[in-house]
This record gives sequence, structure tokens and C-alpha cells, in this order.
Amino acid sequence: MKLYCKVVALALCLALLLLLYLFVGSDADEPPLKAAAGGSRPARASSSSGPGGDFAAAGRFRPVQAAEEREEEEEAAAAAAAAQAQVSKREPRLHRKTGRRGAARGKFANVRRPKDQKHSAAPLSSPQWMHLAVVACGDRLEETLVMLKSAVLFSYRKLKFHIFAEDSLKPEFERKTILKDVDSLLYVDTDVLFLRPIDDIWGFLRAFNSTQLAAMAPEHEIPKIGWYSRFARHPYYGVTGVNSGVMLMNLTRIRNAQFKNSMIPTGLTWEEMLYPLYQKYKNYITWGDQDLLNIIFYFNPECLYLFPCQWNYRPDHCMYGSNCKGAEEEGVSILHGNRGVYHDDKQPTFKALYEVIRDFPFEDNLFQSMYYPLQSKFLDTVHTLCGRIPQVFLKQIERTMKKVYESRVIVNVGANFRL
Repeated sequence: MKLYCKVVALALCLALLLLLYLFVGSDADEPPLKAAAGGSRPARASSSSGPGGDFAAAGRFRPVQAAEEREEEEEAAAAAAAAQAQVSKREPRLHRKTGRRGAARGKFANVRRPKDQKHSAAPLSSPQWMHLAVVACGDRLEETLVMLKSAVLFSYRKLKFHIFAEDSLKPEFERKTILKDVDSLLYVDTDVLFLRPIDDIWGFLRAFNSTQLAAMAPEHEIPKIGWYSRFARHPYYGVTGVNSGVMLMNLTRIRNAQFKNSMIPTGLTWEEMLYPLYQKYKNYITWGDQDLLNIIFYFNPECLYLFPCQWNYRPDHCMYGSNCKGAEEEGVSILHGNRGVYHDDKQPTFKALYEVIRDFPFEDNLFQSMYYPLQSKFLDTVHTLCGRIPQVFLKQIERTMKKVYESRVIVNVGANFRL
């Protein structure tokens, strides 16, 4: 009797285990199908991160889709879900296979695939806008377009251009409404070329201390040959003054600031100060707005952040011999072709850079259609003082081109690669 009870108990245990095995096994096969069926929803929701999503985030209008297009999208989503379900069914078999091929796959089971890699140098998904302003008058149209082209070629984040041009209706409009909702702004002259992403100079905004509200580069590095230190008849910032061809501004701080001045003992706002300041010094200034800015920051030096000279590199930095140490070490970041050097033969190195960027087609390869022609043109400039230091002009643009190539070509190709 005891033996009979033991046999019955053992049989019941075996039956229970068999039922448990069948129940767990059937459940284990279900999740991939459920996950595949539910996978179509996140895929459709994430479409806002693509080009259409960027336009929508920027406040642009997207056309309303027709009913037929929506039906096609739903059919495509269903087809994608079905395909994913088939893949999900097949994947467990790979782990059960014990042959050499299966063992080889096992070696790479924990390898991070290229599609998961991120390129730290290209923050393409950042929602922050960068604002670039320029004043284009007279015959400066081509220069302005080439400057904007250089900005687009190398920058990562979204750019918004503010172009102020001659128009009889604009003075009153600008006085009342322009740029009141813009927090920060990069102003450049039309004869500026970007040799690296605007993202990099935009990052200087984070370097401002609590009192700084604008940033500019020195007018010169050597007081003995600087213009302000030799000829200025009005107050100017620091030892050599500053150059306003590249000016980064925190407009929110500028609007709220009270500036010390030479007219009244109390502070004045930016709008209250500019015209009276011009009236007081108009017979002593030579370079217009740049001189007024030098006067303002002479009385308010705590408000200004100084860029290194490679962020506003002009012929003065090489035509008397190389005197910008930052450019020698890191290369030119922003080229400023003042003195009209893009359009004459006095500084052929500057002219070569301008012409190569001007003639570059957007769809072409950066190295083949920009960098190599630039090297060739530089061979004809070695007889000039600026042309004797080609590495100063090439170092940063070469580095930038490599980053752009990696972000637009290597990473995108890697995203389609499968082990």
C-alpha cells in the first residue's frame, strides 16, 4: 500500500511538471508577437524628430495629409509590424543553434552596433536656435550670401538669420519691433567667413560671468601698431580697443542693463544712450558703430568678454608678420576680410578662401571641391606674409571638415550596417 501511494504521488508530480512546462513554454513565445504588434505606435510618434518634426518645432506649417496618404501610412505601419513579428519569431532560434556559425554570432552578442553609437561633436537634435545677424547694404549682397553659406556648411544646430537691408519702410519697423523676443545673438560683418561651426562660438555665452553681456575680440594684439592706440581721439576699451566685426550679445542682459557714461552721473539704458553718445563724439569717431562700442565699454569694462584673436582674424594679424598666437596654435576660427581683401590682390590668401567657399556646390564633397582646391590656390600665395603660414588658415577648416564628414557620412553609413 505504501509503495502504491508513492507511485501515485510521483505520477501526479510528473503530470504537474509537464503542465507547468507547457504553460511556461507557451507564455515565453507570446511576448515577441505582442511587442511587435505594439511597436508600430512609437515608430509613428517618433516621426516628429525628423525633418518634418524640426519644421513643426520651428513654428512652420505642415500641409494637412489627405485621407489616402494616412491610409498608406497605416498600411505601411501594419506591414512593418508584421515584418518585425516574423523577425521576433526567428530570433530565438539563433540562440539555440550550436554550430560554428552560431558560436561566431555569440562572440558579438554584447558588441554595440553602429546604429546605437552617438557622435558627440554633432548635436543635431538640440532644439536651441542660434541667431545670426548681419547688415547688408549697397554692393554687399554677394559677400553676405557667401558668409551665410559658410555658416550653413559647418554648423550643427538650427540657425535663424536676421538680415537688415536697405528699405524705406524698415526704420520705423526696426525701432519698434525687431528682435524683442531674441535672447542672444551673434552679429557679424558681411565680410566674415566661418571656418568652424557657429555652435562653438555660441558656446562662449556660457562663459559669461554675471556682469558680462557681450563679447568681442581685440582690435590688435600689439599696441605699437594698433589703430586705436595710435590714432583714436576718443575713449576706447583696454589697451588696443575692440573690433565689432564679430560680436556675441546677450540681448536680455543688454535690455535690462544701466550703463555708466560720460554724459550724466546716473546710468542709461542702451536705447537712451546711443544717440546722445553719437552726438557728443561724432566729430571724433572714424569707424562708426565700432567706435561707439569702444566708448561704451571703456566706461563699462566689466560688461565685456574678450574673444581670443582667432575668432576675428583679420589681415592685420599676418600682414605685418604673424601676431595671433591663438591662430598659430589652433587655426583660424572666423576669418574677417576687412579692407576689401576679398576683392583685390593685396591679400591673396584671404581672397582664395572667399572664392573657394563662394564657388563650392552644396552637393559636392567638401574635401574634393573645397579643401584640395584651397591647397592649390595657397601655393600661389607663398610670396606674401599671410601666405607663408597656410597652416594657420587650414588647420581649423580641416578639423571641421573631418567632423562634418564623420557626422554626415561615416555615422550614417554605420547606421545601416548590420553584423
